[in-house]
Amino acid sequence: MSLPPGTPPNVPSPASPTGPSAPAAAWTDQRERSNVATLRLMRWIATTLGRRVARGLLGPIALYFLLFGGAAARASRDYLQRVLGRPPRWLERYRHIHHFAATVLDRVYLLQGRLDDFDLDIQGIDHFDAALLEGRGLLLIGAHVGSFEALRAIGQRRRGLRVAMVMYEDNARRINQTLQAVAPDHPMHIIPLGRLEAMLQLREWLDAGGVAGMLADRSLPGSSQRSHRHTLDFLGAPAQFFDGPFRLAALLRRRVVFMTGLYQGGRRYELRFVPLADFRERPAGAAAQEAALREALQRYVAQLEALCRESPYNWFNFFDFWADAAAAPPTPPAARDPAHAHVAPTS
Repeated sequence: MSLPPGTPPNVPSPASPTGPSAPAAAWTDQRERSNVATLRLMRWIATTLGRRVARGLLGPIALYFLLFGGAAARASRDYLQRVLGRPPRWLERYRHIHHFAATVLDRVYLLQGRLDDFDLDIQGIDHFDAALLEGRGLLLIGAHVGSFEALRAIGQRRRGLRVAMVMYEDNARRINQTLQAVAPDHPMHIIPLGRLEAMLQLREWLDAGGVAGMLADRSLPGSSQRSHRHTLDFLGAPAQFFDGPFRLAALLRRRVVFMTGLYQGGRRYELRFVPLADFRERPAGAAAQEAALREALQRYVAQLEALCRESPYNWFNFFDFWADAAAAPPTPPAARDPAHAHVAPTS
């Protein structure tokens, strides 16, 4: 079992959108703990011994990382203190790590399409359906909350619905390798950002009625022209968020729906769909367009914070999420038309 969530190799810090060198995203500096051999072993345990036996291993694994997880365990403790408003108890810290370990194990079954192993409660599906009925596909933006793989449940239950993940090119290569280790017979389509043709590929995917999902609570270093950095209040302290995914939605003129698959313990997951923004009509003027982008990002952050407070053990960013905000220069004023903006790669 891999903890913290998989991250790509270290990436040098690029030039900042505001001039000085910006701090690289803290999570990219963490050493990757997982490897393909470990994932294949977990796949063997999960599929050969069964979910009941495999889940029995989660307790010792979670306890090990609680005691020896280093920076990841400390980041978990600090996050829980923010979201709970007090120092977390040892049992609460253990529960946070155990929740993550459980969702990693369940990826094996979800990616293999074994939906009968789970109880799935789906809320807000009408928002999902309304967007698809327009015939222009659907762009989902989520976070490292619960299990995004649970989205495959929608695709499998609705025959013919195509689901893809959109992510940074280097991360896409790593994820492809991971998926091959976990579910070699059940490939998941991935659209890698970072190249000019990726935008055309994504547009064609959506125009054909496909669903594309992105996670927007991390950002990889990238070109200074690809997104704007915003410092927003999150769980009582300033944190950095990047608006690249929303610039992408504005460029493609799509609706944006927030999606999450909350782990509720045992075999229970709750899928939620919540409208975030509608970029089908572009406001007149660059200032209004920038304001619309910021408003969408603020709604996203508010939704993420509400989920963390409701279900604190479901957020799986095991690094100091707030570290870069203090060192970062101020967010620049709106200056560019999003229709001509490049989009920042995201994890």
